[in-house]
Order: sequence, then C-alpha cells, then structure tokens
Amino acid sequence: MASIVVTPAAFAAASSGLSTSQSTSAKAFTGLKSATLFPSKAQTLSSVQNGSRVQCMQVWNPIGQTKFETFSYLPPLSDDAIAKQVEYMIQQKLIPCLEFDVNSNGVSRVNNSSPGYYDGRYWTMWKLPMFGCQDSAQVLREIEECKKTFPGCYVRVLGFDNVKQVQICGFLVARPN
Repeated sequence: MASIVVTPAAFAAASSGLSTSQSTSAKAFTGLKSATLFPSKAQTLSSVQNGSRVQCMQVWNPIGQTKFETFSYLPPLSDDAIAKQVEYMIQQKLIPCLEFDVNSNGVSRVNNSSPGYYDGRYWTMWKLPMFGCQDSAQVLREIEECKKTFPGCYVRVLGFDNVKQVQICGFLVARPN
C-alpha cells in the first residue's frame, strides 16, 4: 500500500466535494456578533456599573492607615479574643511566635523598590518560637512582657506550620503607646 499525504486544502476539498482551487479561498472570520449572543433588547448604559443594584462596596483609603496582617481592620483585640485566636492556632498544631517592629509604615520599601530587596520587610523575633506551647496563657504572658520591654513597637503573633514550614496566620496584638 502506498501512503498518501493529505494537505489541509486537499482534505477540505475532498471532504466537501469541491475542487482544490475552490477550497483555498475561505471567508475571513469577522468575529462574534453581539446580536447573536444577546438577542434581548439593546442595553444603553449612561455609566459603568458592576451589575449589582446593591451599593455596599467601600474603598479602603491607605493614606495614614497602615494595615498589618489579619484583623488589622478591626478595633484592637481584647486579651480574651487574642487567647481564643491563640487557642485555635494551638488546636491546628501551629507554633506561636511573637515578633515586634518599630516601623510605623508596616511592610515598606523605603530604601529600594526592586522586588528582591528585603530591607524594612522583616520584623524582629521575640525570643524563640514557642515550640510545644499548649496554653494560650503562656503566649499572653509573652505578649505582655514584649509590650513592657518595647512599648514603642508593634507586636504581632504568628502561627507557623512546622510540617509545611510556612507562616499560616498572623495578627497584630499591640500598637505603640
């Protein structure tokens, strides 16, 4: 048996019963017509809309309102609320860790704007991570000690996953006096 190589034009001609010269001239694609997609009445909009009648979206103004980690949009957490968050972290097998920083700009790139430059993005760790911590009261005592030692700093609690080796959660627990 002899092998046959079929070109696209020859294949189209053979499949449609047309000659090769007729099949090479194809109609240009003109695109989708909106009338065929949406046959309902024509829409005339006077302004841009988000498709919803509810007007509840707000835009956060970042000027002078630095946000730090999770919950920073809420009022300061009470000791009871912090304890509940830490208890949840411990239940999830996360390791609590405290960090503090004097930087009032949060994560910033004051000195350089290149993506690989990390000056001003790291916080100072308070002691070591609390490996084996089973009580949120231990974490609350460390928070109070850190706040007393560094009253002009921000303090945050982080939860690390030692299996995945990543930070899972973090929230601010103190702002400067």
